[in-house]
Amino acid sequence: MAQAFLRKTTPTTCPYCGVGCGVLVHEASDGSVSIEGDPNHPANYGRLCSKGSALGETMSLDDRLLYPEVDGKRAEWNDALDLVADKFSQTIKEYGPDSVAFYVSGQILTEDYYVANKLMKGYIGSANIDTNSRLCMASSVAGHRKAFGTDTVPGTYEDLEEADLLILVGSNLAWCHPVIYQRVAAAKEKRPNMKVVLVDPRRTMTADLADVHLAIKPDGDSALFNGLLAHLSKGDFLDTDYINNYTNGFDAALDAASMLSLDDISKLTDLSEAELVDFYKSFEETEKVVTVYSQGVNQSSCGTDKVSSIINCHLATGRIGRAGMGPFSVTGQPNAMGGREVGGLANMLAAHMNIENEVHRDIVQRFWNSPTISDKQGLKAVDLFQAVADGKVKALWIMATNPVDSLPDADGVQDAIRNCPFVVVSDVLETTDTVRHAHVKLPATAWGEKDGTVTNSERRISRQKAFLEAPGDAKADWWHLAEVGKRMGFEEAFDYRDGAAVFREFAAMSDYENDDTRDFNIGALADMDTKDYEVMSPFQWPLKPGETHHETRFFAEGDFYTPDRKGKFIPVEIKDRQVVSDDLPYVLNTGRIRDQWHTMTRTAKTARLSSHLAEPYCEIHPEDASALHLKDADLIRISNDYGKIVVRALVTDRQKKGHLFVPMHWTDQYASKARVDTLIPPLTDPFSGQPASKNVAVKAEVFAPKTYGFLVSRGKPKFTKEPYWAIAQCPGGWRAEFALNEDSADLNEVFWKLLGRDADFLAQSMSDQRTGNRRSAWFDGDTLEAAIYLSRRPVSASRSLLASWLEKDHVGSSARQKVVAGIASQDMPDKGAIICSCHNVGAYEIADAYYAGNHSVQLIGECTLAGTNCGSCRAEIQAIIDSAYAEAAE
Repeated sequence: MAQAFLRKTTPTTCPYCGVGCGVLVHEASDGSVSIEGDPNHPANYGRLCSKGSALGETMSLDDRLLYPEVDGKRAEWNDALDLVADKFSQTIKEYGPDSVAFYVSGQILTEDYYVANKLMKGYIGSANIDTNSRLCMASSVAGHRKAFGTDTVPGTYEDLEEADLLILVGSNLAWCHPVIYQRVAAAKEKRPNMKVVLVDPRRTMTADLADVHLAIKPDGDSALFNGLLAHLSKGDFLDTDYINNYTNGFDAALDAASMLSLDDISKLTDLSEAELVDFYKSFEETEKVVTVYSQGVNQSSCGTDKVSSIINCHLATGRIGRAGMGPFSVTGQPNAMGGREVGGLANMLAAHMNIENEVHRDIVQRFWNSPTISDKQGLKAVDLFQAVADGKVKALWIMATNPVDSLPDADGVQDAIRNCPFVVVSDVLETTDTVRHAHVKLPATAWGEKDGTVTNSERRISRQKAFLEAPGDAKADWWHLAEVGKRMGFEEAFDYRDGAAVFREFAAMSDYENDDTRDFNIGALADMDTKDYEVMSPFQWPLKPGETHHETRFFAEGDFYTPDRKGKFIPVEIKDRQVVSDDLPYVLNTGRIRDQWHTMTRTAKTARLSSHLAEPYCEIHPEDASALHLKDADLIRISNDYGKIVVRALVTDRQKKGHLFVPMHWTDQYASKARVDTLIPPLTDPFSGQPASKNVAVKAEVFAPKTYGFLVSRGKPKFTKEPYWAIAQCPGGWRAEFALNEDSADLNEVFWKLLGRDADFLAQSMSDQRTGNRRSAWFDGDTLEAAIYLSRRPVSASRSLLASWLEKDHVGSSARQKVVAGIASQDMPDKGAIICSCHNVGAYEIADAYYAGNHSVQLIGECTLAGTNCGSCRAEIQAIIDSAYAEAAE
């Protein structure tokens, strides 16, 4: 067989979080692809997280939407596009432009976003275009605009490394932005005096990097930072020159902040007065302070106030726009920032212009030479889908997102989409919880096929390059939109030859009649030809005509983008929002986990990323679990008036008493009842319209089926009416947790029902009437076809061991019986639960390395490779070390 050789290397950008890591894709002559971090990209300098490292494993065409479909039948592009244009045009004619809407995504590229915004706001004449970025960073946008006059992130990633005090507020960097976490960890290792404070109700994995963890009460952040502002004013800790020369409104903000005593703040935050004083002293004594905030701040009914209270403290001390200083919002999606730049939100126009500003509307309309321009804000995400439910929006186009799973009141959103007269979905997958309700499905290009630009959290624009041919009839999202625009009668405005042409137009727009009145300006690239676009290197905006690439910060010497060019302090009024009641006694928090992404449409394709946490779960404090008579690994039902879910219980003191945490990722494609956003009420921040996903009242109870089950199989199991199930890919096939409502199920019948065929293989079984354990394995020769394990209690077995057997030969009756029994052997050792998914290292291997004399995370990494790639498992490795040390000390 000929040996494969490197055929081509393509620099591109990771499609996951807002860090915006550079990626090198190496294509071999045999068609295989390998991934590594780009050492020259200034966002990551070669680092990648577990998800980025596994990108090469997610590009299969399994479940891809490859051709347009109309009413479930394959269609030609012309027919599908004609239908979309006709339906939208007719709806607008009959009911007006606000009867149609687009719902787009931080997963699309800036070029896609720009064309969508242009078509809706400049040619249809409505601002009914919003984005799933509304769910993750809209409160940051609102806070920036209030204080700065525009949506500007003042600093850079380097500031996080240069800070002497880094405050992480509602940000689990270790799992949600691992590469930034690595950069901070490396900086702290070089400068041990660097202090990290984590402000978060949960003791997340990021807490292991922190010197101090402030386990704040949900939504207590505004009180914490209002108290800080008042504290700073009582000593000589304010920068009065900065306040007087560059800002307005300080007295009103201080008056509002001074209304609370230290005792009041303690009650509002659940923090002791000693904790508060120590935190305030750290801030007052340290000049170089960066406050990083993320979803714990944004996803709140008072998220904008939280952002304002943080920014107030930085303005009051002049700690903004200089190296190692400033407020810093880290975005959740790869192009959330790019969407903000092109006006992808319903309350903005392109190039950071404001829809409520008559001058800005005139600039945009003249630049586009458009027949109209929307003159009022459109419907924000939650209100948009309520309008769909109410019948006000009659034609809806959803692009690259899954609102049936990700929006609050998710069941209500699903009903709205299901009953909408006309729904178009552009996506890469043939089956998602949203796509299944589309009248028209349009196949989009996926990562690896997409070609355009994205902007990360530090305002850095990078190229996402295509290195694969688009499969089937898949086309770029901007092309879908442009072709519909042409068919709606706007041929000249949407006659783009390629993505580079779209980018040039957007760059020109950013400089059009700007005169430094707007922060966003990339006019230097307005005349870039397609060849230069192909090789464009990452750069930070602004990049004005005549400028070359350079690092930028904002507001060190004022020059804000308000009418008087001064920053504005925002008075923040504190309201104690109590959500729990006797009927709903628990506070539910939702969020991300380390190795999965959004609704798993990409990450679930690789077994590696499911090896760490393969099923939906709920973190619950041991005292709460005891009160519910709930044991670790039991099933727990969580519910309120909006919905109910059933997930696995994870009993841990990392969770606060009275609080629950459930990941956001699982959908009906991978679990029976785990769409956690069915529990989230449609409560939003009054300024930003962002939903509150972190402070929700629920009740909890044990869910006790008659029988618990676990299986591994080569084929994908098909669950229907089982009371609980969760599936995930594993090496060689699939693994599944499930439950049955019967206690004497026949294993062969279960095999046939779940795997869709007769159990006509060589079978070995065992049972224990006392415990109710029953197990069978079916073999095709020496190959394991499937194994099913049933028990009256959650199945006790090493999942990683059982899953690994699908890839091994099992010669002889003794070897096959070990599969049935779930017993490891010398040639099939038990790794334990996978801790490091990058290198497939289990908990038992880490513990063995510790007992062999490797008593640090670094030494264990040298011995096993665990924690040596993305590093986001290092906190878990340390926990195993601590546990082993405690055990040895007893």
